[in-house]
Amino acid sequence: MAESREAEAMKGRFVVVGGGIAGVTCAEQLAAQFPSHKVYLITASPLIKAVTNLRQVSRALEEFDVEEQGGSELERLYPNISVVQSPVTELRSQEQKVITEEGAEFLYNKLCLCAGARPKLIVGGNPYVLGIRDTDSVRDFQRRLTDARRVLIVGNGGIALELVYELEGCQVIWAIKDKAIGNTFFDAGAAEFLIDQLKAEKPLAPPTCKRTKYTTESPPGREGSSMGSALGPDWHEGLDLKAKGAYSHRVQIETQCEVERILLQEEFAQLNITALPFQGEETVESDSASSSDWPVYVQLTNGKTYGCDFIVSATGVVPNMEPFIRGNQFDVAEDGGVRVNDHMATSLPNIYAAGDICTASWTPSALWQQMRLWTQARQMGWYAAKCMGAELLQQPIEMDFCFELFAHVTKFFNYKVILLGKYNGQGLGREHELLLRCTRGHEYVKLVMQGGRMVGALLIGDTDLEETFENLILNQTDLSSYGERLLDPNIDIEDYFD
Repeated sequence: MAESREAEAMKGRFVVVGGGIAGVTCAEQLAAQFPSHKVYLITASPLIKAVTNLRQVSRALEEFDVEEQGGSELERLYPNISVVQSPVTELRSQEQKVITEEGAEFLYNKLCLCAGARPKLIVGGNPYVLGIRDTDSVRDFQRRLTDARRVLIVGNGGIALELVYELEGCQVIWAIKDKAIGNTFFDAGAAEFLIDQLKAEKPLAPPTCKRTKYTTESPPGREGSSMGSALGPDWHEGLDLKAKGAYSHRVQIETQCEVERILLQEEFAQLNITALPFQGEETVESDSASSSDWPVYVQLTNGKTYGCDFIVSATGVVPNMEPFIRGNQFDVAEDGGVRVNDHMATSLPNIYAAGDICTASWTPSALWQQMRLWTQARQMGWYAAKCMGAELLQQPIEMDFCFELFAHVTKFFNYKVILLGKYNGQGLGREHELLLRCTRGHEYVKLVMQGGRMVGALLIGDTDLEETFENLILNQTDLSSYGERLLDPNIDIEDYFD
């Protein structure tokens, strides 16, 4: 009888799993929409990720900061939210129940899975391979970096781009499988524009970070047992990412290659292999040291072998579906994400999903695509809550405008970067043309045109063109008569189309 009373006491009209941007946004929206209903937010991490300082840059573009907070702050703002810090180990969908690592059971009317994703490590179980995804992994990275002479980074996405630029005081070897850096975000021209910044002196960092940082200790016996919430925008701000070396950027890029084999020092010593020195502008003592001086070695598919202190695997993520798959017939996509329809609903009744854990399986707008970015995590979490509420109230709901046009603002190599629509011509085949304007060290502007209409744009630098181009894309204005004059620097295009 006591057990049934305890289960009933933890019955929430809404249960959200995941303390990242998607989960917290979803819980906040549900709590605000239904102030008399109980909302449980179950998170594996002692800290949650809260969106702060939300700024609407344009109709589709938004910027925000992410603060790490204790769950009590969310509970203070929303009295009907209870934050539970414990990993979920089981979902019993037929009983509408989730079970945590401590054995606590939570019954739900509506459930939203926002458990995010984990790093896709190039090899598991190797103490010298580190994936960076959450606060704990960043803390581990900082600890290892302190005495590092050389770090090898594998991957070509956002985390890799940020790390390569931010790291100082050690050699960095950057192995990418593509021909150019930042293939997820940039074309070869934009990549070339950005590479110069790797060699330039970095501007002085601001004296304080714009977000509060929290440090917590894992509960006893919980160390490393679960993944925390994904990092937010500008996650590296305020962090000391400098090793003991006296130099700044020392980056060597190895293109069109992957990791073939990882060797520990003992294995390397037994093989007749030569480890290459760093090919930087200067030589340092460690370059002339014995080739067996490194704790770990990496053989690349281009035939080169390098020694290093540790390896950062930044090759993408895998949706965190494991705790929810067992005993439940979810429709799962090829990328491992749970499929959701245009109301963020999964294939199982009363279960929704948002953020990195899900795969959008509706027919998207011609100008939108899913990318596992923090902006979409916030949008999906907010929209999932609206859909859950509409279903509960049996009210119709239309798809939110944020899914009409892909729009993302970020920063790479200290440049503001704006991505709009089909910014890389995704899915357009050869049926498109590009208009380019580049001022070295200042700006890079690329427009993607199809049938005389703008369908995408990439803006690097402070161009102040994002709102104008966003409107031209959304309105599908016929621009065929303007041709290359669209990017004529002598024309004030903002006034031209005002």
